Amino acid sequence: MNLLRTKSIEQSIADADEPGRKLKRSLSTWDLMIMGVAVAVGAGIFSVGAKAAANFAGPAVTLSFAIAAVTCALAIMCYAEFATAIPVAGSAYVFTYATMGELLAWIIGWNLILELFTAAAVIAKYWGIYLSKVFALTGLDVPPAISLGGMDLYWGAFLIVAIFTVLLVLGTKLSARVGNIFTLIKIAVVLFVIVVGFTYVKIENYSPFVPAAEPTAGTGAADVLKQSFFGFLTGAAPAQYGTMGIFAGAALVFFAFIGFDVVATSAEEVKNPQKTLPRGIFGGLAVVTLLYILVSLALTGMVSYTQLAAAKSPTLTTAFEAVGDTSAAKVIAFGSLVGLTTVIMVLLMGLSRVVLAMSRDGLLPRALSKTSDKRSTPVRLQIICGAAVALVAGLTNVDLLEEMINIGTLSAFVVVSLGILVLRRKRPDLKPAFRVPLGKVLPIVSAVLCLYLMTNLAVETWIFFGFWLVLGLAIYFAYGQRHSRLNERFAEASATVNGTHGSTPGTAVERDDEDELSRT
Repeated sequence: MNLLRTKSIEQSIADADEPGRKLKRSLSTWDLMIMGVAVAVGAGIFSVGAKAAANFAGPAVTLSFAIAAVTCALAIMCYAEFATAIPVAGSAYVFTYATMGELLAWIIGWNLILELFTAAAVIAKYWGIYLSKVFALTGLDVPPAISLGGMDLYWGAFLIVAIFTVLLVLGTKLSARVGNIFTLIKIAVVLFVIVVGFTYVKIENYSPFVPAAEPTAGTGAADVLKQSFFGFLTGAAPAQYGTMGIFAGAALVFFAFIGFDVVATSAEEVKNPQKTLPRGIFGGLAVVTLLYILVSLALTGMVSYTQLAAAKSPTLTTAFEAVGDTSAAKVIAFGSLVGLTTVIMVLLMGLSRVVLAMSRDGLLPRALSKTSDKRSTPVRLQIICGAAVALVAGLTNVDLLEEMINIGTLSAFVVVSLGILVLRRKRPDLKPAFRVPLGKVLPIVSAVLCLYLMTNLAVETWIFFGFWLVLGLAIYFAYGQRHSRLNERFAEASATVNGTHGSTPGTAVERDDEDELSRT
Protein backbone atom coordinates (compact mmCIF):
# COMPACT_ATOMS: atom_id res chain seq x y z
CA MET A 1 0.00 0.00 0.00
CA ASN A 2 1.79 3.11 -1.30
CA LEU A 3 0.11 6.11 0.34
CA LEU A 4 2.56 8.52 -1.28
CA ARG A 5 1.85 7.51 -4.89
CA THR A 6 1.30 10.52 -7.11
CA LYS A 7 -0.87 11.00 -10.15
CA SER A 8 0.93 12.39 -13.18
CA ILE A 9 -0.15 15.75 -14.58
CA GLU A 10 -0.61 14.17 -17.99
CA GLN A 11 -2.99 11.60 -16.51
CA SER A 12 -5.00 14.31 -14.71
CA ILE A 13 -5.42 16.22 -17.98
CA ALA A 14 -6.32 13.02 -19.85
CA ASP A 15 -8.94 12.09 -17.23
CA ALA A 16 -10.54 15.53 -17.67
CA ASP A 17 -11.29 14.56 -21.30
CA GLU A 18 -12.86 11.20 -20.40
CA PRO A 19 -16.14 10.82 -22.34
CA GLY A 20 -19.19 11.20 -20.10
CA ARG A 21 -17.15 13.00 -17.42
CA LYS A 22 -16.10 16.16 -19.29
CA LEU A 23 -16.88 19.77 -18.43
CA LYS A 24 -17.35 22.51 -21.03
CA ARG A 25 -14.85 25.39 -21.32
CA SER A 26 -17.06 28.49 -21.41
CA LEU A 27 -15.78 31.00 -18.81
CA SER A 28 -13.83 34.19 -19.63
CA THR A 29 -11.48 36.42 -17.61
CA TRP A 30 -14.44 38.68 -16.76
CA ASP A 31 -16.49 35.70 -15.57
CA LEU A 32 -13.67 34.56 -13.28
CA MET A 33 -13.05 38.02 -11.86
CA ILE A 34 -16.75 38.50 -11.13
CA MET A 35 -16.89 34.99 -9.67
CA GLY A 36 -14.13 35.88 -7.20
CA VAL A 37 -15.91 39.07 -6.18
CA ALA A 38 -19.23 37.19 -6.06
CA VAL A 39 -18.01 34.63 -3.55
CA ALA A 40 -15.88 36.97 -1.41
CA VAL A 41 -18.20 40.00 -1.14
CA GLY A 42 -21.19 38.68 0.77
CA ALA A 43 -23.02 39.75 3.89
CA GLY A 44 -19.68 39.38 5.66
CA ILE A 45 -18.64 42.77 4.33
CA PHE A 46 -21.36 44.25 6.55
CA SER A 47 -20.67 42.13 9.64
CA VAL A 48 -17.32 40.34 9.88
CA GLY A 49 -15.31 43.59 9.96
CA ALA A 50 -17.51 44.96 12.74
CA LYS A 51 -17.03 41.81 14.82
CA ALA A 52 -13.26 41.87 14.32
CA ALA A 53 -13.05 45.57 15.24
CA ALA A 54 -15.29 45.15 18.31
CA ASN A 55 -13.72 42.01 19.76
CA PHE A 56 -10.13 41.83 18.52
CA ALA A 57 -8.43 44.72 16.73
CA GLY A 58 -10.29 48.02 17.17
CA PRO A 59 -9.52 50.54 14.38
CA ALA A 60 -6.52 48.36 13.45
CA VAL A 61 -9.01 45.98 11.86
CA THR A 62 -7.87 47.65 8.63
CA LEU A 63 -4.47 46.04 9.24
CA SER A 64 -6.23 42.73 9.92
CA PHE A 65 -7.84 42.95 6.48
CA ALA A 66 -4.50 43.87 4.90
CA ILE A 67 -2.75 40.88 6.53
CA ALA A 68 -5.54 38.54 5.44
CA ALA A 69 -5.40 39.97 1.90
CA VAL A 70 -1.62 39.55 1.64
CA THR A 71 -1.86 36.00 2.96
CA CYS A 72 -4.60 35.21 0.47
CA ALA A 73 -2.65 36.86 -2.38
CA LEU A 74 0.47 34.80 -1.69
CA ALA A 75 -1.52 31.56 -1.57
CA ILE A 76 -3.48 32.50 -4.69
CA MET A 77 -0.20 33.04 -6.55
CA CYS A 78 0.60 29.40 -5.81
CA TYR A 79 -2.89 28.37 -6.94
CA ALA A 80 -2.42 30.32 -10.19
CA GLU A 81 0.89 28.59 -10.97
CA PHE A 82 -0.66 25.18 -10.30
CA ALA A 83 -3.85 25.96 -12.22
CA THR A 84 -1.97 27.05 -15.34
CA ALA A 85 0.13 23.88 -15.15
CA ILE A 86 -2.82 21.55 -14.39
CA PRO A 87 -5.99 23.26 -15.73
CA VAL A 88 -8.54 20.72 -14.48
CA ALA A 89 -11.32 20.72 -11.89
CA GLY A 90 -10.45 19.94 -8.28
CA SER A 91 -8.15 22.79 -7.28
CA ALA A 92 -5.92 22.03 -4.27
CA TYR A 93 -6.92 18.35 -4.30
CA VAL A 94 -5.59 17.81 -7.84
CA PHE A 95 -2.47 19.88 -7.16
CA THR A 96 -1.67 17.84 -4.04
CA TYR A 97 -2.28 14.54 -5.86
CA ALA A 98 0.33 15.53 -8.44
CA THR A 99 2.98 16.48 -5.90
CA MET A 100 2.56 14.98 -2.42
CA GLY A 101 0.67 11.77 -2.94
CA GLU A 102 -2.76 10.23 -2.65
CA LEU A 103 -3.25 10.23 1.13
CA LEU A 104 -2.49 13.92 1.54
CA ALA A 105 -4.56 14.68 -1.58
CA TRP A 106 -7.50 12.90 0.04
CA ILE A 107 -7.05 14.90 3.25
CA ILE A 108 -6.97 18.18 1.30
CA GLY A 109 -9.99 17.16 -0.79
CA TRP A 110 -11.81 16.20 2.39
CA ASN A 111 -10.93 19.59 3.91
CA LEU A 112 -12.17 21.38 0.78
CA ILE A 113 -15.48 19.55 1.13
CA LEU A 114 -15.57 20.75 4.75
CA GLU A 115 -14.90 24.35 3.66
CA LEU A 116 -17.33 24.49 0.75
CA PHE A 117 -20.14 22.44 2.27
CA THR A 118 -20.08 24.25 5.62
CA ALA A 119 -19.81 27.67 3.95
CA ALA A 120 -22.69 26.96 1.58
CA ALA A 121 -24.90 25.68 4.42
CA VAL A 122 -24.06 28.54 6.82
CA ILE A 123 -24.60 31.22 4.18
CA ALA A 124 -27.81 29.63 2.84
CA LYS A 125 -29.20 29.77 6.38
CA TYR A 126 -28.16 33.42 6.79
CA TRP A 127 -29.76 34.21 3.42
CA GLY A 128 -33.12 33.05 4.73
CA ILE A 129 -32.72 35.16 7.87
CA TYR A 130 -31.79 38.26 5.86
CA LEU A 131 -34.77 37.66 3.55
CA SER A 132 -37.07 37.87 6.55
CA LYS A 133 -35.37 41.13 7.61
CA VAL A 134 -35.99 42.59 4.14
CA PHE A 135 -39.65 41.57 4.39
CA ALA A 136 -39.83 43.20 7.83
CA LEU A 137 -38.46 46.49 6.44
CA THR A 138 -41.31 46.52 3.91
CA GLY A 139 -43.90 45.91 6.65
CA LEU A 140 -44.33 42.16 6.13
CA ASP A 141 -43.91 39.75 9.04
CA VAL A 142 -42.44 36.60 7.47
CA PRO A 143 -40.56 34.46 10.01
CA PRO A 144 -37.23 32.94 8.83
CA ALA A 145 -38.22 29.51 10.16
CA ILE A 146 -41.39 27.48 10.53
CA SER A 147 -42.02 24.74 13.06
CA LEU A 148 -42.14 21.28 11.52
CA GLY A 149 -42.62 18.32 13.84
CA GLY A 150 -40.92 20.10 16.72
CA MET A 151 -38.02 21.26 14.53
CA ASP A 152 -37.26 24.71 13.12
CA LEU A 153 -37.21 24.61 9.32
CA TYR A 154 -35.39 27.55 7.69
CA TRP A 155 -37.39 27.62 4.48
CA GLY A 156 -35.27 30.35 2.86
CA ALA A 157 -32.23 28.05 2.73
CA PHE A 158 -34.22 25.45 0.79
CA LEU A 159 -35.48 28.11 -1.63
CA ILE A 160 -32.15 29.71 -2.55
CA VAL A 161 -30.23 26.42 -2.76
CA ALA A 162 -32.92 24.92 -5.00
CA ILE A 163 -32.83 27.93 -7.36
CA PHE A 164 -29.07 27.86 -7.85
CA THR A 165 -28.89 24.09 -8.03
CA VAL A 166 -31.25 24.26 -11.01
CA LEU A 167 -29.21 27.07 -12.62
CA LEU A 168 -25.95 25.13 -12.18
CA VAL A 169 -27.54 22.02 -13.67
CA LEU A 170 -28.64 24.05 -16.72
CA GLY A 171 -25.09 25.27 -17.38
CA THR A 172 -22.07 27.03 -15.88
CA LYS A 173 -22.19 29.94 -18.35
CA LEU A 174 -25.86 30.64 -17.60
CA SER A 175 -25.12 30.59 -13.86
CA ALA A 176 -22.21 32.97 -14.39
CA ARG A 177 -24.43 35.45 -16.26
CA VAL A 178 -27.01 35.46 -13.47
CA GLY A 179 -24.19 35.80 -10.92
CA ASN A 180 -22.69 38.74 -12.83
CA ILE A 181 -25.93 40.71 -12.56
CA PHE A 182 -26.25 40.15 -8.80
CA THR A 183 -22.56 40.92 -8.25
CA LEU A 184 -22.71 44.29 -10.04
CA ILE A 185 -25.78 45.21 -7.95
CA LYS A 186 -24.05 44.38 -4.66
CA ILE A 187 -20.87 46.27 -5.64
CA ALA A 188 -23.09 49.34 -6.24
CA VAL A 189 -24.67 48.85 -2.78
CA VAL A 190 -21.26 48.53 -1.11
CA LEU A 191 -19.98 51.69 -2.83
CA PHE A 192 -23.11 53.53 -1.66
CA VAL A 193 -22.53 52.39 1.93
CA ILE A 194 -18.85 53.46 1.76
CA VAL A 195 -19.64 56.93 0.40
CA VAL A 196 -22.41 57.56 2.95
CA GLY A 197 -20.32 56.10 5.78
CA PHE A 198 -17.40 58.44 5.12
CA THR A 199 -19.68 61.46 5.57
CA TYR A 200 -19.98 60.47 9.27
CA VAL A 201 -16.28 59.80 9.90
CA LYS A 202 -14.61 61.51 12.89
CA ILE A 203 -10.82 61.32 13.07
CA GLU A 204 -10.84 60.89 16.87
CA ASN A 205 -12.57 57.51 16.46
CA TYR A 206 -9.35 56.13 14.95
CA SER A 207 -7.50 56.75 18.24
CA PRO A 208 -6.05 54.61 19.69
CA PHE A 209 -5.47 52.89 16.36
CA VAL A 210 -4.12 49.77 18.11
CA PRO A 211 -5.92 49.51 21.50
CA ALA A 212 -3.87 48.19 24.41
CA ALA A 213 -4.20 44.46 25.04
CA GLU A 214 -6.57 43.52 27.83
CA PRO A 215 -7.70 40.18 29.29
CA THR A 216 -11.08 38.83 28.29
CA ALA A 217 -13.76 38.29 30.89
CA GLY A 218 -14.13 34.77 32.24
CA THR A 219 -11.62 32.05 33.08
CA GLY A 220 -13.69 28.91 32.73
CA ALA A 221 -13.28 25.98 30.36
CA ALA A 222 -15.62 27.58 27.84
CA ASP A 223 -13.43 30.68 27.75
CA VAL A 224 -10.32 28.56 27.17
CA LEU A 225 -12.02 26.79 24.25
CA LYS A 226 -12.82 30.17 22.69
CA GLN A 227 -9.24 31.48 22.93
CA SER A 228 -6.79 31.10 20.06
CA PHE A 229 -4.94 27.82 19.67
CA PHE A 230 -1.67 29.80 19.64
CA GLY A 231 -2.54 31.36 23.00
CA PHE A 232 -3.44 27.94 24.38
CA LEU A 233 -0.12 26.42 23.22
CA THR A 234 1.97 29.28 24.61
CA GLY A 235 0.07 29.42 27.90
CA ALA A 236 -1.02 33.01 27.37
CA ALA A 237 -4.13 34.17 29.21
CA PRO A 238 -7.15 34.79 26.93
CA ALA A 239 -6.90 38.42 25.77
CA GLN A 240 -8.13 40.84 23.13
CA TYR A 241 -6.74 43.88 21.27
CA GLY A 242 -3.05 44.72 21.04
CA THR A 243 -0.76 43.25 18.38
CA MET A 244 -2.07 39.72 18.94
CA GLY A 245 -5.59 41.09 18.48
CA ILE A 246 -4.68 42.28 14.98
CA PHE A 247 -3.64 38.76 13.99
CA ALA A 248 -6.67 37.22 15.72
CA GLY A 249 -8.78 39.67 13.73
CA ALA A 250 -6.96 38.65 10.55
CA ALA A 251 -7.81 35.01 11.24
CA LEU A 252 -11.47 35.98 11.62
CA VAL A 253 -11.74 38.28 8.60
CA PHE A 254 -9.91 35.73 6.47
CA PHE A 255 -13.42 34.32 6.11
CA ALA A 256 -14.02 37.33 3.86
CA PHE A 257 -11.41 36.11 1.38
CA ILE A 258 -12.43 32.50 1.03
CA GLY A 259 -13.61 31.74 -2.43
CA PHE A 260 -10.61 32.51 -4.57
CA ASP A 261 -9.58 28.88 -4.17
CA VAL A 262 -13.11 28.06 -5.37
CA VAL A 263 -12.40 30.06 -8.53
CA ALA A 264 -9.42 27.77 -9.14
CA THR A 265 -11.76 24.75 -9.09
CA SER A 266 -13.32 26.10 -12.29
CA ALA A 267 -10.03 25.74 -14.22
CA GLU A 268 -11.50 22.99 -16.39
CA GLU A 269 -14.36 25.27 -17.49
CA VAL A 270 -12.20 28.25 -18.47
CA LYS A 271 -11.33 29.30 -22.00
CA ASN A 272 -7.55 29.66 -22.46
CA PRO A 273 -6.83 28.92 -18.75
CA GLN A 274 -3.10 29.77 -18.97
CA LYS A 275 -3.94 33.46 -19.43
CA THR A 276 -7.51 33.70 -18.15
CA LEU A 277 -7.00 32.16 -14.68
CA PRO A 278 -4.26 34.46 -13.31
CA ARG A 279 -5.94 37.59 -14.70
CA GLY A 280 -9.37 36.66 -13.36
CA ILE A 281 -8.18 35.58 -9.91
CA PHE A 282 -5.91 38.57 -9.24
CA GLY A 283 -8.37 41.07 -10.70
CA GLY A 284 -11.10 39.82 -8.38
CA LEU A 285 -8.78 39.82 -5.34
CA ALA A 286 -7.75 43.43 -5.99
CA VAL A 287 -11.37 44.61 -6.14
CA VAL A 288 -12.34 42.69 -2.99
CA THR A 289 -9.36 43.96 -0.96
CA LEU A 290 -10.08 47.58 -1.87
CA LEU A 291 -13.77 47.26 -0.94
CA TYR A 292 -13.04 45.62 2.43
CA ILE A 293 -10.41 48.17 3.46
CA LEU A 294 -12.68 51.08 2.54
CA VAL A 295 -15.61 49.57 4.46
CA SER A 296 -13.44 48.97 7.55
CA LEU A 297 -12.12 52.55 7.45
CA ALA A 298 -15.66 53.92 7.18
CA LEU A 299 -16.90 51.65 9.96
CA THR A 300 -14.23 52.45 12.56
CA GLY A 301 -14.30 56.15 11.63
CA MET A 302 -18.06 56.45 12.13
CA VAL A 303 -18.11 55.17 15.73
CA SER A 304 -15.62 54.18 18.40
CA TYR A 305 -14.74 50.50 18.52
CA THR A 306 -15.95 50.52 22.15
CA GLN A 307 -19.48 51.29 20.93
CA LEU A 308 -19.28 48.31 18.59
CA ALA A 309 -17.99 46.12 21.43
CA ALA A 310 -20.99 47.12 23.57
CA ALA A 311 -23.38 45.69 20.97
CA LYS A 312 -24.41 42.05 21.30
CA SER A 313 -23.78 41.26 17.64
CA PRO A 314 -22.12 44.29 15.99
CA THR A 315 -22.60 44.95 12.28
CA LEU A 316 -22.30 47.91 9.93
CA THR A 317 -25.95 48.62 10.75
CA THR A 318 -24.88 49.14 14.39
CA ALA A 319 -22.59 51.97 13.27
CA PHE A 320 -25.26 53.69 11.15
CA GLU A 321 -27.82 53.44 13.96
CA ALA A 322 -25.26 54.98 16.35
CA VAL A 323 -24.94 58.06 14.13
CA GLY A 324 -28.72 58.30 13.70
CA ASP A 325 -29.00 57.13 10.08
CA THR A 326 -31.57 54.34 10.44
CA SER A 327 -32.55 54.54 6.76
CA ALA A 328 -29.20 52.97 5.85
CA ALA A 329 -30.41 49.76 7.49
CA LYS A 330 -32.71 49.12 4.53
CA VAL A 331 -29.88 49.50 2.05
CA ILE A 332 -27.58 47.27 4.12
CA ALA A 333 -30.26 44.60 4.54
CA PHE A 334 -30.89 44.58 0.78
CA GLY A 335 -27.15 44.55 0.08
CA SER A 336 -26.63 41.64 2.47
CA LEU A 337 -29.35 39.62 0.78
CA VAL A 338 -27.98 40.25 -2.72
CA GLY A 339 -24.43 39.68 -1.48
CA LEU A 340 -25.20 36.27 -0.03
CA THR A 341 -27.06 35.17 -3.16
CA THR A 342 -24.03 34.90 -5.45
CA VAL A 343 -21.83 33.45 -2.69
CA ILE A 344 -24.13 30.45 -2.42
CA MET A 345 -24.03 29.88 -6.17
CA VAL A 346 -20.22 29.83 -6.41
CA LEU A 347 -19.84 27.62 -3.32
CA LEU A 348 -22.33 25.06 -4.65
CA MET A 349 -20.43 24.95 -7.94
CA GLY A 350 -17.06 24.60 -6.19
CA LEU A 351 -18.34 21.81 -3.94
CA SER A 352 -19.60 19.74 -6.85
CA ARG A 353 -16.32 20.23 -8.80
CA VAL A 354 -14.15 19.02 -5.92
CA VAL A 355 -16.33 15.94 -5.40
CA LEU A 356 -16.34 15.35 -9.18
CA ALA A 357 -12.52 15.34 -9.27
CA MET A 358 -12.29 12.94 -6.31
CA SER A 359 -14.91 10.60 -7.75
CA ARG A 360 -13.17 10.56 -11.16
CA ASP A 361 -10.16 9.15 -9.32
CA GLY A 362 -12.27 6.53 -7.56
CA LEU A 363 -11.66 7.92 -4.05
CA LEU A 364 -15.41 8.56 -3.95
CA PRO A 365 -17.98 6.53 -5.97
CA ARG A 366 -17.26 6.90 -9.70
CA ALA A 367 -20.95 7.29 -10.52
CA LEU A 368 -20.81 10.79 -9.03
CA SER A 369 -18.49 12.05 -11.79
CA LYS A 370 -20.93 11.49 -14.67
CA THR A 371 -21.76 14.64 -16.65
CA SER A 372 -24.71 15.44 -18.90
CA ASP A 373 -24.09 14.85 -22.62
CA LYS A 374 -26.26 17.86 -23.48
CA ARG A 375 -25.11 20.44 -20.93
CA SER A 376 -21.70 19.08 -19.83
CA THR A 377 -22.55 19.61 -16.16
CA PRO A 378 -22.53 17.00 -13.35
CA VAL A 379 -26.32 16.95 -13.03
CA ARG A 380 -26.64 14.06 -10.57
CA LEU A 381 -23.81 15.31 -8.36
CA GLN A 382 -25.04 18.91 -8.37
CA ILE A 383 -28.50 17.79 -7.22
CA ILE A 384 -27.00 15.62 -4.45
CA CYS A 385 -24.79 18.48 -3.23
CA GLY A 386 -27.70 20.92 -3.34
CA ALA A 387 -30.01 18.58 -1.43
CA ALA A 388 -27.39 17.90 1.26
CA VAL A 389 -26.61 21.61 1.73
CA ALA A 390 -30.31 22.50 1.89
CA LEU A 391 -31.07 19.84 4.51
CA VAL A 392 -28.17 20.82 6.77
CA ALA A 393 -28.83 24.57 6.37
CA GLY A 394 -32.57 24.24 6.84
CA LEU A 395 -32.67 21.81 9.75
CA THR A 396 -29.49 22.21 11.86
CA ASN A 397 -27.65 24.85 13.88
CA VAL A 398 -24.83 24.78 11.32
CA ASP A 399 -23.69 28.36 12.05
CA LEU A 400 -21.91 27.02 15.16
CA LEU A 401 -19.30 25.57 12.77
CA GLU A 402 -18.56 28.87 11.02
CA GLU A 403 -14.84 28.87 11.87
CA MET A 404 -14.48 25.39 10.33
CA ILE A 405 -14.68 27.15 6.97
CA ASN A 406 -11.48 29.07 7.69
CA ILE A 407 -9.48 26.13 8.97
CA GLY A 408 -10.42 24.00 5.96
CA THR A 409 -9.34 26.79 3.59
CA LEU A 410 -6.10 27.60 5.39
CA SER A 411 -5.02 23.94 5.57
CA ALA A 412 -5.42 23.71 1.79
CA PHE A 413 -3.48 26.96 1.33
CA VAL A 414 -0.54 25.60 3.38
CA VAL A 415 -0.28 22.42 1.32
CA VAL A 416 -0.66 24.19 -2.05
CA SER A 417 2.05 26.71 -1.10
CA LEU A 418 4.49 23.92 -0.21
CA GLY A 419 3.33 21.88 -3.19
CA ILE A 420 4.73 24.49 -5.59
CA LEU A 421 8.25 23.71 -4.33
CA VAL A 422 7.66 20.00 -4.86
CA LEU A 423 6.20 20.56 -8.34
CA ARG A 424 9.20 22.60 -9.46
CA ARG A 425 11.61 19.96 -8.18
CA LYS A 426 9.75 17.00 -9.68
CA ARG A 427 8.79 18.61 -12.99
CA PRO A 428 11.37 21.24 -13.98
CA ASP A 429 10.29 20.67 -17.59
CA LEU A 430 6.92 22.37 -16.95
CA LYS A 431 6.58 25.96 -18.10
CA PRO A 432 3.32 27.28 -16.59
CA ALA A 433 2.07 30.61 -17.92
CA PHE A 434 2.30 32.09 -14.41
CA ARG A 435 5.06 31.50 -11.87
CA VAL A 436 5.25 32.77 -8.29
CA PRO A 437 8.09 35.32 -8.21
CA LEU A 438 11.17 35.25 -5.93
CA GLY A 439 11.77 31.52 -6.29
CA LYS A 440 11.18 29.58 -3.05
CA VAL A 441 10.73 32.64 -0.83
CA LEU A 442 7.09 33.58 -1.42
CA PRO A 443 5.67 30.00 -1.33
CA ILE A 444 7.40 29.44 2.02
CA VAL A 445 6.21 32.80 3.40
CA SER A 446 2.69 31.93 2.22
CA ALA A 447 2.75 28.56 4.01
CA VAL A 448 4.06 30.09 7.25
CA LEU A 449 1.49 32.92 7.24
CA CYS A 450 -1.41 30.52 6.57
CA LEU A 451 -0.22 28.15 9.30
CA TYR A 452 0.09 31.05 11.75
CA LEU A 453 -3.43 32.24 10.96
CA MET A 454 -4.65 28.69 11.56
CA THR A 455 -3.14 28.78 15.07
CA ASN A 456 -5.10 31.98 15.75
CA LEU A 457 -8.39 30.13 15.35
CA ALA A 458 -10.18 28.95 18.50
CA VAL A 459 -9.21 25.80 20.39
CA GLU A 460 -12.70 24.33 19.87
CA THR A 461 -12.29 24.81 16.10
CA TRP A 462 -9.14 22.67 16.18
CA ILE A 463 -10.97 20.01 18.20
CA PHE A 464 -13.80 19.83 15.64
CA PHE A 465 -11.17 19.80 12.87
CA GLY A 466 -9.46 16.81 14.49
CA PHE A 467 -12.74 14.86 14.53
CA TRP A 468 -13.31 15.75 10.87
CA LEU A 469 -9.84 14.45 9.89
CA VAL A 470 -10.36 11.19 11.79
CA LEU A 471 -13.69 10.64 9.98
CA GLY A 472 -12.03 11.40 6.64
CA LEU A 473 -9.18 8.94 7.23
CA ALA A 474 -11.66 6.24 8.22
CA ILE A 475 -13.55 6.73 4.92
CA TYR A 476 -10.31 6.74 2.90
CA PHE A 477 -9.01 3.45 4.32
CA ALA A 478 -12.46 1.82 4.22
CA TYR A 479 -13.32 2.88 0.67
CA GLY A 480 -11.06 5.35 -1.14
CA GLN A 481 -7.75 3.51 -0.94
CA ARG A 482 -9.24 0.26 -2.24
CA HIS A 483 -11.22 1.86 -5.10
CA SER A 484 -8.57 4.33 -6.19
CA ARG A 485 -8.02 4.18 -9.97
CA LEU A 486 -4.37 5.04 -9.38
CA ASN A 487 -4.16 2.06 -7.03
CA GLU A 488 -5.52 -0.14 -9.82
CA ARG A 489 -3.01 1.28 -12.30
CA PHE A 490 -0.14 0.73 -9.88
CA ALA A 491 -1.29 -2.84 -9.30
CA GLU A 492 -1.37 -3.48 -13.05
CA ALA A 493 2.03 -1.84 -13.52
CA SER A 494 3.50 -3.89 -10.67
CA ALA A 495 2.09 -7.05 -12.21
CA THR A 496 3.69 -6.12 -15.54
CA VAL A 497 7.03 -5.41 -13.84
CA ASN A 498 6.88 -8.75 -12.03
CA GLY A 499 6.12 -10.61 -15.26
CA THR A 500 2.68 -11.89 -14.30
CA HIS A 501 1.40 -10.81 -17.71
CA GLY A 502 3.94 -12.98 -19.42
CA SER A 503 5.88 -11.45 -22.25
CA THR A 504 2.92 -9.48 -23.57
CA PRO A 505 3.83 -5.80 -23.78
CA GLY A 506 1.71 -3.60 -21.50
CA THR A 507 -0.65 -0.97 -22.77
CA ALA A 508 0.50 2.62 -23.10
CA VAL A 509 -1.14 3.44 -19.78
CA GLU A 510 0.54 0.47 -18.11
CA ARG A 511 3.94 1.46 -19.48
CA ASP A 512 3.44 5.03 -18.27
CA ASP A 513 2.43 3.75 -14.84
CA GLU A 514 5.42 1.43 -14.76
CA ASP A 515 7.70 4.39 -15.42
CA GLU A 516 5.91 6.37 -12.72
CA LEU A 517 6.25 3.45 -10.32
CA SER A 518 9.98 3.27 -10.91
CA ARG A 519 10.31 7.02 -10.26
CA THR A 520 8.34 6.73 -7.04
